[in-house]
Amino acid sequence: MNPGQLTLLGSTICVMLTTHFSVQLLSEHFFYWKKPKEQKAIIIIILMAPVYALDSYVGLLDYQGSKVFFTFLDSIKECYEALVIAKFLALLYGYLNISISKNIVPDEIKGREIHHSFPMTLFQPKTVRLNHSTLKLLKYWTWQFVVIRPLCSILMITFQLFGIYPSWLSWTFTIVLNISVSLALYSLVLFYHVFSKELEPHKPLAKFLCIKGIVFFCFWQGVALDILAAVGIIRSHHFWLDVEHIEEALQNALVCIEMVFFSAFQQYAYSVEPYKDDSTTGASKKRE
Repeated sequence: MNPGQLTLLGSTICVMLTTHFSVQLLSEHFFYWKKPKEQKAIIIIILMAPVYALDSYVGLLDYQGSKVFFTFLDSIKECYEALVIAKFLALLYGYLNISISKNIVPDEIKGREIHHSFPMTLFQPKTVRLNHSTLKLLKYWTWQFVVIRPLCSILMITFQLFGIYPSWLSWTFTIVLNISVSLALYSLVLFYHVFSKELEPHKPLAKFLCIKGIVFFCFWQGVALDILAAVGIIRSHHFWLDVEHIEEALQNALVCIEMVFFSAFQQYAYSVEPYKDDSTTGASKKRE
């Protein structure tokens, strides 16, 4: 087998393992379907690993695809990432019994101090008090990425299809998206710090790392591959395959491998055990 066939075989095994771990965890949550509001959000988050793995696998199957094709595949992953971030915030709200739409904020958490860091202190006071308005603002900071990410994806694909995609426009989209996702992640980190004590039983840090880790690895390994290509370490030895396509293939193969580990870690972070305990407790009460 040549290196390309070995890469495809290894990626196939990785995608199968990722799907196995994810389906196993999903089936457990469906079996112990105790709190639909929480578990619906958890299911969407769990699916992030197989969605990334399958998306990258499709990119490997057609490693000679066009720039529009790879932009479309990247857009699927990043749009799903936006949905996951929104659902993660909704999950945290559920744990704390907060409802922005119904103006439900428990009295015991009102008035807490929120401490902003630079550069947010350029736009917000360094310290603000927690109330319905500040919670709504945190929600808007998260949801803006859910809107901006798909919009940018549509514009990027459209411009590429019409052949209007200069480098300055590509950099503009990159800057806008990085600011947008940074603001969304900042609001989640801020929310976690304010409610870390109440959220501690729900393993919020592990849950957040599952999402942040996927985003972190995919982004920074892409930057690393760009640097390796720029300095000539990644080179093309084929007249039919350029450096850009080799970069895409390497990125997709690495994502397939990484998703195995993240899907396995999700078994701990999004474990069904709390819902098993609830069902066991409920059953014992009925017997009594």
